[in-house]
Amino acid sequence: WRSSATCKPWQSGRFLPRVWERCQPPSRKGINTTAGQGQQVGMREKQVLEDLEVPLARRETETLFQEQPQTGNQYLEDALLRSYLKTHLPPKVLEEVNRDLERFGNRLLTEIKPLGWECELNPPVFRQYDAWGRRVDHIVTCSAWGRMKEIAAEEGLIAEAYERRYSNWSRLHQAVKLYLFSSSSGGFNCPLAMTDGAAKVIESLGIPGSLKNAFDHLTSRDPKKFWTSGQWMTERRGGSDVANGTETVARKQPDGTYRLYGFKWFTSAADSDVTLTLARVADAEGKVKQGSSGLSLFFLKVRDEEGKLNSIQVQRLKDKLGTRQMATAELWLDGAKAELISAEGRGVASISNMLNITRIHNVIGAVASMRRMISLSRDYARRRVAFGKLLKDHPLHMQTIARMEVQTRGAFLLLMEIVRLLGLVETNMASEQDQLLLRLLIPVAKLYTGKQASAVVVEAMESFGGQGYMEDTGLPVIVRDTLVLSIWEGTTNILSLDVLRSLTKSQGQVMAAFFSAVQQKLELASSTAKLEPAVKQTRDAISSLAQFTQAAGSKGAVTMELAARDFSYTLARIYAGALLIEHAARPDASSADIAAARRWCNQELCPVATELENSSYEAEEALVDGVLVYEGSPACGSRL
Repeated sequence: WRSSATCKPWQSGRFLPRVWERCQPPSRKGINTTAGQGQQVGMREKQVLEDLEVPLARRETETLFQEQPQTGNQYLEDALLRSYLKTHLPPKVLEEVNRDLERFGNRLLTEIKPLGWECELNPPVFRQYDAWGRRVDHIVTCSAWGRMKEIAAEEGLIAEAYERRYSNWSRLHQAVKLYLFSSSSGGFNCPLAMTDGAAKVIESLGIPGSLKNAFDHLTSRDPKKFWTSGQWMTERRGGSDVANGTETVARKQPDGTYRLYGFKWFTSAADSDVTLTLARVADAEGKVKQGSSGLSLFFLKVRDEEGKLNSIQVQRLKDKLGTRQMATAELWLDGAKAELISAEGRGVASISNMLNITRIHNVIGAVASMRRMISLSRDYARRRVAFGKLLKDHPLHMQTIARMEVQTRGAFLLLMEIVRLLGLVETNMASEQDQLLLRLLIPVAKLYTGKQASAVVVEAMESFGGQGYMEDTGLPVIVRDTLVLSIWEGTTNILSLDVLRSLTKSQGQVMAAFFSAVQQKLELASSTAKLEPAVKQTRDAISSLAQFTQAAGSKGAVTMELAARDFSYTLARIYAGALLIEHAARPDASSADIAAARRWCNQELCPVATELENSSYEAEEALVDGVLVYEGSPACGSRL
């Protein structure tokens, strides 16, 4: 296999004439600088020209030599993030947050990023027995992983959201730090997501006395006191159907505590200090209630005061495609001591706060991975020479990166909108419309950005040519770790159905809130001439969406289920478009802000209306789906 970057140097990094010529169009050799480019390309091209004179005889090895992309302080280089904060944060808050983020950006570059790579190179190892045959079930993690935990506490990556020193802006401050941290965290962003979720559940329960100590540890800034939490929900039947897939049984003890018995098939951050988990409470006869109404929520410590596992056996670590830096395990609960923290049978409702938080963290990870890959790609375009020009001087290459940038900007503003709304809800400042919007936008943003991220990071990897496929560049790590984001915390289809449930439960109020919010944002841009096309396209999409919801309402449940994914995509595209327009309508908006809004709105904003016109959601089409999928398979002879 050969890399697509075929220009090869001799050992000092100087290009060989014959190989270089093979990289050029037949009619030219060396470097061709067009008008106005000479100043930009400068010394780099002169050096390449000089290197062409190196005789072939001096080549000793055939190694690829290209300049490594370099990025600086992530915060200072993120123009959209900085302009968003400047627009929305009160001046005093902005001053303090800006100072904190610039400092944090430097720490990411000098300390955290190297630790993240060390976590990747030294994944956790499971040691089941010691040298003398005693079962120890020890998950061994590297020192860098432990240091990440300390840094998370020092930086207040969980505490920031619960101290609320900036009132409703505290949650946004935390989200921005996590966004900057994510791609350099060596996978530690995942246990932080569950830790944040556990803290949120305990807070939503009113921080009962028995959980006060746990809450203080989960939200501590002291590295010696800080705890992380797991989230043990998935069992042997797997998937999102916890109502029918949860088999773990809880047996009440004379002292009021419970003992849990069951098998947890997928437990992320298995080295955490505590966890929340679902189980079915057994009655006096040992019987349990099935379905979601039979599930209750429990809190347990993973180890006792002596450091021994809490009647838990580790079966094995999961062999995952990505996020390999974090220990994910299969666990037997063989009488694990636990505390019932929800009302009996209200486990699913109680853990919903945790799911909302972890889904927001999923969005943070998605946007962060896109931003990281684009940052590397755009810097590489300034360094890599191909076909006589820097990559940045090839229009098609720049068009490709620009399209990724537009997607990332839409996703970023969607993330900021969600955490802004969450901050209002957490400080009792949210209107009814804000609350309805948050309920709708969390699953919409999670499912859409998960898909966006997978597409963007793969496209960005391609922008490096063959080097993007090389493991030691670190680029494949970002791609692998990103691919889980459309799966974890609910797949695209599962979340699309959740979006429909939000409509049903609110009796359509969430859609009224959605339309109202979008219209308000478009009004802000009504006097900006350059945004008129984007505003019109978005208004047309809103009209089409309204017509769809009216038409679909009379067609029944099958139509809405078949349309669920396209419907959710439509909501994401329209709302992100409105956010981009709102941001571009600022008095100090840049030309890039305006271009991003216009280009986003050039795409199909209401795919659900188009597919309805194509009869894609008819019951007959569902039958055709089965025929297409199973033609030629043994299943085609059975009833579909």
